[in-house]
Amino acid sequence: MTSLITSRARHVAVIGLGAAGLVAVRELRREGHTVIGFEREKHVGGLWVYTDRVELDSLSLDPDRTIVHSSIYQSLRTNLPRESMGYSDFPFVTRSGEGDPRRYPDHREVLMYLQDFAKEFKIEEMIRFDTEVLCVESTPENNRKWRVQFKSLNGVSGEEIFDAVVVCNGHFTEPRLAHIPGIDSWPGKQIHSHNYRIPDLFKDQVVIVIGSQASGNDISKDIATIAKEVHISSKAVASDSYGGYDNLRIHPTIYRAREDGSVVFRNGKVVFADAIVHCSGYKYHFPFLKTNGYVTVEDNRVGPLYKHVFPPALAPGISFIGLPFMGLQFFMFEIQSKWVASVLSGRVKLPTEDKMMEEAIAFYTKLEDLGIPKRYTHFLTDPRGNPMLGTFEPEDAVVISQSDYFNWIAKQCGCTSIERWRERLYNVAIKKIFFSGDSYRDQWDDDQLIEEVYGEFAKLKSNQDCSS
Repeated sequence: MTSLITSRARHVAVIGLGAAGLVAVRELRREGHTVIGFEREKHVGGLWVYTDRVELDSLSLDPDRTIVHSSIYQSLRTNLPRESMGYSDFPFVTRSGEGDPRRYPDHREVLMYLQDFAKEFKIEEMIRFDTEVLCVESTPENNRKWRVQFKSLNGVSGEEIFDAVVVCNGHFTEPRLAHIPGIDSWPGKQIHSHNYRIPDLFKDQVVIVIGSQASGNDISKDIATIAKEVHISSKAVASDSYGGYDNLRIHPTIYRAREDGSVVFRNGKVVFADAIVHCSGYKYHFPFLKTNGYVTVEDNRVGPLYKHVFPPALAPGISFIGLPFMGLQFFMFEIQSKWVASVLSGRVKLPTEDKMMEEAIAFYTKLEDLGIPKRYTHFLTDPRGNPMLGTFEPEDAVVISQSDYFNWIAKQCGCTSIERWRERLYNVAIKKIFFSGDSYRDQWDDDQLIEEVYGEFAKLKSNQDCSS
């Protein structure tokens, strides 16, 4: 709901300069705020900055380990066409004469897109690189101000007071492990996909990959090129099937692991394996955020939150960009950032704390009544005819579509919602994932839609040139 309150500039900290943090910085500055971004690495890009470094603890269980923040494997390509992935006014198109020209490019191409975005909008001048945020807490003098304590890689520590803090640190760093009875006495090696880069470690071995979502599907096929056998443990199947390679099989979930090195699947199939790769997702993790227990993470639900963004009692001083998973991530980051920026300026007004909490509780109650586990609280996609839901248990159906979510935010802050072409392109791409097999990235058969998309890009550029 748009407010008549005169807008005002705020001093805002943005934590993390990946795809969410970059667009958050831009939208905050566009709204007139002064912004400082904190990035613990040397470059922008977050998740999309590849490194061959991995953590010494292959399951990332040691709380004192040296954390490697990248979770990108060397062979990773996008699972959506590039055109659908970009921000609304900065199209993600093929780079002229360089890079990866494919419609589903590799991770390097995405990083170059983000670097181009940062350069175009002069974002790096507002970033403190090589700086880790240690603590975010309200100030004793004024609980509407926030103290940010930080430390640079050269050992210099400091703190600064902000009117608001926008949390954009991502959620692909703290691994979530599958629960396997008997695994503590199983003698094989284990690794989480967070620490997977190349398949060489598994040459001539029998490997079990847990999970059949994007990373599990990609990594299992990557390993199959060099391993003796690969067995996928999937919630989506009830019986064994082939996985597209002669040495790749798909099974139901694991029943238990045994001391003799065998793993028993729920359909009774027994496999003697050398290694298990956990492609079982990640945990939301905010070790720097001190809210006296108000904001919690319980079974991967970050709460209480109003519309996945604002903790009612702390709003608008604390906000989160990018918690919902699946769907059109970059567009979601952008529209959430527009909302946060307009709320902070006073141009848009939030409901009262009580009203926000009431809506959050009602949402959680609805999920509970439908039997949806807390870990799917932030699952956001389109339930209307979307085959992606086939990978979840029936009771895990989502209760809001991403389009409805985008439209709701757009109405709040008076901005343009998702374009029709982007929505159509996304829906075509999702169906390809589930109905076109392993070739979905390299066989595009809707050229008419792509022509329409590039026509829209041409109109956008023309309008931008006129404005300039």
